[in-house]
Amino acid sequence: MDTDNIPSQARNVSTVNIDARIRLVTRTYHHGNLRPALVETAAELARAKGPDGVVLREVARRTGVSHNAAYRHFADREELLGEVAQVGMDGLEQAMLDRWATVRTRDPKRRAVRRLRETGRAYVEFALAEPGLFEVAFATHVGTGEGGPYALLNAALDELVEVGAMPPERRAGADVACWAGMHGFALLHLHGPLREVPAAERDAALDRMLDLIELALAPG
Repeated sequence: MDTDNIPSQARNVSTVNIDARIRLVTRTYHHGNLRPALVETAAELARAKGPDGVVLREVARRTGVSHNAAYRHFADREELLGEVAQVGMDGLEQAMLDRWATVRTRDPKRRAVRRLRETGRAYVEFALAEPGLFEVAFATHVGTGEGGPYALLNAALDELVEVGAMPPERRAGADVACWAGMHGFALLHLHGPLREVPAAERDAALDRMLDLIELALAPG
């Protein structure tokens, strides 16, 4: 699939398409589960507009309820934004797990190295495919505790040490270094000076960056 224009397309989804998806949400919620319907509506708006799209009154309007009804479920916009951020984090975590599932080798060291690479690749691919949700996911403090994408990254790094692919002394700080590298790479290609780079060049640059991370952490 050609991903050159995914970020701009994701941010410029037509209002008609957004409203159609939101109408589907509205038709399927019933009394007692308004909260998840509001979150789903907010997530659709986030996909189209990023954090600026998550406005509680607008979410309530598009879901077909009064803003007072929405405020019974969310104290303020920040609480709703946190829920949408969790949707983004869950999507990123699933993208990583899906990539891990493609690693078939039984060799422990090769498997550990491949899992780390696929963790990084999934991070960048999710950012490019879901720029709005990705931005919201990191607009709050969601996702840096137990579980989630950060925990998967740490699990991949711990596995490298456990199987002898990475010297133990290199483990300290490796999580932040990997995270910063992938996040920076994604932002440069989403909103920065590399946003017009063709997909083939971007993918080659990502492979090279993953090569360098592997060389630094697991040189064997």
